[in-house]
Amino acid sequence: MSSLDLERLRAEGQAFMEAISRESYLAYAGHKKTADLQPIYKQYDRALSIEALELTLDAFRSARDHTDEKRSAQSLLEWEIESQAAKPLAALDEREIAWENSAVVHSPDGRVVQYQAAPIEIANTRDRAARLALDAARAKLVKNEHAPIRLERLQREKEYIESLGIARDYNTSFEAVSGISLRTLGESCERFLRDTRSMWEDTLRGVLRKTLGIKPSDARRADALALFRASEYDDAFPASEMEATMRRQVSEMGIDPTAHGRIIFDVGDREGKRSRAFCSPVRVPEEVYLVLRPHGGQSDYNTFLHELGHALHFGYASSDYHFEFRWLGDNSVTESYAMLFDHRMQDRGWLLRYTKLGTNRVAKFLRTAGLEELHFLRRYCAKLLYERALYSGEASWSELPELYVSLLSSATGFEYDAADAFVDVDPRFYSARYLRAWQLQSILNERLTSRFDVDWFRNPSAGPWMVGELFAQGQRENADEIAARAGADRLSFDPLIRKIEGLLEA
Repeated sequence: MSSLDLERLRAEGQAFMEAISRESYLAYAGHKKTADLQPIYKQYDRALSIEALELTLDAFRSARDHTDEKRSAQSLLEWEIESQAAKPLAALDEREIAWENSAVVHSPDGRVVQYQAAPIEIANTRDRAARLALDAARAKLVKNEHAPIRLERLQREKEYIESLGIARDYNTSFEAVSGISLRTLGESCERFLRDTRSMWEDTLRGVLRKTLGIKPSDARRADALALFRASEYDDAFPASEMEATMRRQVSEMGIDPTAHGRIIFDVGDREGKRSRAFCSPVRVPEEVYLVLRPHGGQSDYNTFLHELGHALHFGYASSDYHFEFRWLGDNSVTESYAMLFDHRMQDRGWLLRYTKLGTNRVAKFLRTAGLEELHFLRRYCAKLLYERALYSGEASWSELPELYVSLLSSATGFEYDAADAFVDVDPRFYSARYLRAWQLQSILNERLTSRFDVDWFRNPSAGPWMVGELFAQGQRENADEIAARAGADRLSFDPLIRKIEGLLEA
């Protein structure tokens, strides 16, 4: 067999990603009971070999900074490390997917709810006692059955990454390969939590009393799901019109919402489908799935918009680019495009044009949107700080649940459950990608507004510009480079704080 070079690695890597992505889509969308991952890893063993890792490491170390060669090598190396870490864990991942698709929650009030649908059911349960009882039953199931699987995966992944010797430990290995400073971002998160604490606590106190009839000291994570479900606005966001509304908006921007048939909308209910929506780029750009399991009302519109941003990004990526620039790279970029779209739910003009809110309710809805934005930003800042501690090894595995509850509860004002400490962890510091995406989308929104006006979302010139300047570029550039290209000095939470203050005063 001929030796591996970058061109062969690209070809085999793309074939592997297509196979693994399709299998994951089928399982997570509820088309299969589990995913058959191990045969795929075996079939593409050479693309995930020590030879492949050494090849990408050599390319990364020898390429000059700020060149496409460096960008390419960095993306390939990060993907190689993540894929090689996942390879020995494929059997565990298959077991987890099968468990998630078959597990049910038995609530004390007699309800039997699919585990995958439990967050939806909790959010939609108006009676607080029943809501808390269902969440307690869910947490018990997580503690006994789901958390042990996730804990084993986290431990084994950490051990494998550190065995590669990229840097001294897991966290510094991530920094070395991604170019993201966890220390700098962590300090920004701590500052954001400090700077917004009084605004958050003052606003939350009144909302909890008025909306849920509870004191802040009594608030639980299940209450947050119910609060931000915002079911009182359901009539303004009819499920029957959601897909048509999104298609209309993107068409008014001057581009095809399906990227000429390359994007497939999978937005119906299905047993086994994950409650958390996702975009699955099975072949980039030829075959991209937008997957959503309905919760109801405004949360579905928000989620659809988010995944639509991802889908348009992948569906319009340039087919001329190398595999790594179409598929891989800094996911802060694709998340920023997703957030650029979901933040239309904070845009008065968008809401008045595409929903049934009307002028008499839009201000109140915007205040709710501001509160939700602040909640999720504070939650993800706390998640980053927790995950940084988790992977650092500074706290023992047995101490982490207490730290999780402390950090997340303090940041959000909702009491978290220790059972979720190993389940509520996004792999490979994805929380960092989300936080950087929040920052980048605010910069891109300002750029679009200055070029195409405040209603850029319906300007027929805006869509083609986004396709050419953003989507077609895939993830060749990272978030910092795109921010600089948009005219910003750096990524920052400051514009987000100003926007939230404006929303809360709407």
